[in-house]
Amino acid sequence: PSPGTTWMQEILTLLYSRGDARPAKTIPNWERAPWLEQIHFRSALRDSAAHRLITSHLPARVLAPLLQRSKAKVIYVARNPKDVIVSYYYFHRMAKFLPDPVSFDAFLQQFLEGTVHYGSWFEHVKGWLGQRQLLDIFYVTYEELHQDLRGTAQRLAAFLGCPLEPETLEALEQHCSFAAMRDNAMANYTLIPREIMDHSQGHFMRKGVVGDWRDHFSPRQNALFNRVYQEEMRDADLCARWPMV
Repeated sequence: PSPGTTWMQEILTLLYSRGDARPAKTIPNWERAPWLEQIHFRSALRDSAAHRLITSHLPARVLAPLLQRSKAKVIYVARNPKDVIVSYYYFHRMAKFLPDPVSFDAFLQQFLEGTVHYGSWFEHVKGWLGQRQLLDIFYVTYEELHQDLRGTAQRLAAFLGCPLEPETLEALEQHCSFAAMRDNAMANYTLIPREIMDHSQGHFMRKGVVGDWRDHFSPRQNALFNRVYQEEMRDADLCARWPMV
């Protein structure tokens, strides 16, 4: 959770619509790319579509065995785990279906222990990294999207075999900017009832920046996280594009 899923949903919508923003402006993202984990997934999935976008946060140990027996293409979005913690903490404060995070320090401890929803970030990332030789998978980071949205969209289009014209790229850059997504009710979750997501506690589209963790981590918390990160990821084949200091 919180690696840039909504951003990727919007990018893929614009790629497949060839730059036509109408689907992204008129259809909620959970209908354009329904969640596999949701009870309404079966009714939301359009069997007649030429292509189907499916969203999931499930770990590789659950989902990968089924994907290995399919023709699916997989796009895995990862993000600096320090920024993930901050984003996920604020989401917990909004989402009424998730436990109260109590405090940032308490939530950080739960994150490091892997007792948050969907489990350990470290195991999740390592699990999907381990599928690169077994699946048709495109691995991308939030930081890459932030640094070079156009270039990443071009690589995505090539991976998907999706035609990409200059007009599509221009429309994608415009519609998939943070400001555009923040103001788009089809992407910012303001359509969700308050008893499910309490927007009085903040905005789903909060900042959309890289490195926000520096405004939240104390020196003690940062040292603790770095120690656990080095222990957990020392053998991982991860070309991280995020600074840990």
